[in-house]
Amino acid sequence: MSGRPMPCSPREIGSLFLFEKLTPEQLGRLCSEGRVELFEPGPVYTEGDPATCFYVMIEGTVVLSRRVGGDDVEVTRSSQPGVYSGAMQAYIGDRVRQVYNNSMRVTEPTRFFVLPADSFADFMRESFPMAVHLLEGLFFGSKSTQRAIGQRERLLALGSLSAGLTHELNNPAAAAVRATATLRERVAKMRHKLGVISSGPFPREELAHLIEVQERTAELVAKATTLSPLEASDREDALADWFDAHDIADGWRLAPTFVQAGLDLDWLDQVAAAVDPQMLPNAIGWLNYTVETELLMDEIEDSTTRISHLVDAAKQYSQLDRAPYQHADVHELLDSTLLMLSGKIGKRIQVVKEYDRTLPRIPAYPAELNQVWTNLVDNAVSAMNSAGGEGTLTVRTALERDRLLVEFRDTGPGVPQEIRGRIFDPFFTTKPVGEGTGLGLDISWRIVVNKHHGTLQVESVPGDTRFQVLLPLTDDDQTSEEHS
Repeated sequence: MSGRPMPCSPREIGSLFLFEKLTPEQLGRLCSEGRVELFEPGPVYTEGDPATCFYVMIEGTVVLSRRVGGDDVEVTRSSQPGVYSGAMQAYIGDRVRQVYNNSMRVTEPTRFFVLPADSFADFMRESFPMAVHLLEGLFFGSKSTQRAIGQRERLLALGSLSAGLTHELNNPAAAAVRATATLRERVAKMRHKLGVISSGPFPREELAHLIEVQERTAELVAKATTLSPLEASDREDALADWFDAHDIADGWRLAPTFVQAGLDLDWLDQVAAAVDPQMLPNAIGWLNYTVETELLMDEIEDSTTRISHLVDAAKQYSQLDRAPYQHADVHELLDSTLLMLSGKIGKRIQVVKEYDRTLPRIPAYPAELNQVWTNLVDNAVSAMNSAGGEGTLTVRTALERDRLLVEFRDTGPGVPQEIRGRIFDPFFTTKPVGEGTGLGLDISWRIVVNKHHGTLQVESVPGDTRFQVLLPLTDDDQTSEEHS
């Protein structure tokens, strides 16, 4: 909005601390290219609009605010003559997008010296060329430093995740290798046993019955249910007695495998009725190998499926094959992060998911939100480890007013009141030297607040610490890459 024009006095603007060292000629140029305006209480400019003017307050009261989620949060209030805001990077030109990075309003009639952005840029370049070069260096150097710090934090997180993923992949991979080696041995023994049976004095019909029994056995293994330890023990005893009664050697060794496969006394009676008594010991031995091969193939399938799920989680986490900005399901992101971090979380910390699955997809940068989840989970685990290594991590999603809430709750010792206001500061950490960079929460705050126009806050008492991320449901307030 525009104010009411008023006379510009070089003497008056020269009394402001920003201009007090300027020459009369420079002050005269400022007054000729700029103007003095009186603003009534209300807004002066709005965050995100094109930055067209540089404002220096002469007298009055100014309030600066930043948009966080759907709210404007006051960051500065001042009645000090000479405070300035607006197009402060105009001297950089088109190398950055020139928009207001905050909103300004006045609470009483307030006079400003107003300089158009182009005039401000020309005046800076002509009058203070060395200062402009220094300011440009500081501006772009700060951007580069922020990118390098962010990349370093991502690499640290990636290293931690890679170690956890390697551990998680190693277990099912090793199980599959072991099962494959055992399977090869069992198949060889099954071929040998079949050779013994087929070379015996048994009619073709008996062998056909045995093949039919083998097929039914494989079907029963596929449908086997898990028994309680007591039920399994009772059935093993019953099967061992049956083997002894039918002169089957080492029946006590066979019984656990048959029970695991879901086979019972009725099935054994059907086998005994289907084959000649002389064939029964060899038939039981051959069917034992059949059962073992089926169980081993189930184990290989479970292991390779686990590996596939881990690889899918890694792809989901990294978003390698996805657009940087998309409508995402936060539950998919949370699940992939928790799976990637499962090795680091360990078995002594219980993970509880309290998801509201009715929540809609939201516009987001999923890979960067995964980094936020990683930092918050890592901090929660570290806090609980510092208090004995046991506890509960609760991840909750819900609709809170017009925003999506993601809450990470841990049962650690809590965040002391005296440092609660500093935990989002860069380089502040409570972790031991070498274990924390002090950048995780700072970067998380930047991703949530600056990039997603959300909110990141903490509530903490001993035994109950909650980091809460609130994200917009629509992209009306989202920023693009060039705003971040």
